[in-house]
Amino acid sequence: MIGRLSLMLGGTIIGAEFFLSGCKSDPEKINNLFNEDDLALLNEIGETILPKTATPGAKEANVGQFMALMVNDCYSPEEQKIFTNGLTTLNDRCKEKYGHDFRTINADQRTALLTVLDQEQKKEAKNNQHAVHYFRMMKELTLLGYFTSELGCTKAMRYIPVPGKYIGCIPYRKGEKSWAT
Repeated sequence: MIGRLSLMLGGTIIGAEFFLSGCKSDPEKINNLFNEDDLALLNEIGETILPKTATPGAKEANVGQFMALMVNDCYSPEEQKIFTNGLTTLNDRCKEKYGHDFRTINADQRTALLTVLDQEQKKEAKNNQHAVHYFRMMKELTLLGYFTSELGCTKAMRYIPVPGKYIGCIPYRKGEKSWAT
């Protein structure tokens, strides 16, 4: 009886701790560099670059996840620093200009801010071919992530499944070569 009671109470305490640990104020880390808030911001930046029209937008293709993966896994530490610092800089400039962070301003304000950043990075690239600007990285990753995603390939571009439809039974004629698998 006492053993069952302690088991029930122990389960209750462990269960309560499990539920309380779910009440975190910090956003969950996605990888070494980014958390959930960063992904949401990256998705909004991507959506501003490639908005939803008759085709799905960058946010629906989850380009934020793609950008976080590419920066974490493929970029050098110097490039990672440029990108992550740039994410902070973009949000800080937004707060200076509009008084709110990027995720809370309207679409016209987002477009205006990103247009200014795009002009800056083009000017910087013109003056120094080897310059690496954070917005150019974001823009390139948005395009790459979108147009290599399933949504981008099948909804924004013409898509023909290759090698074609599945045909389970094909008649065999004596002397023909068999199909490679």
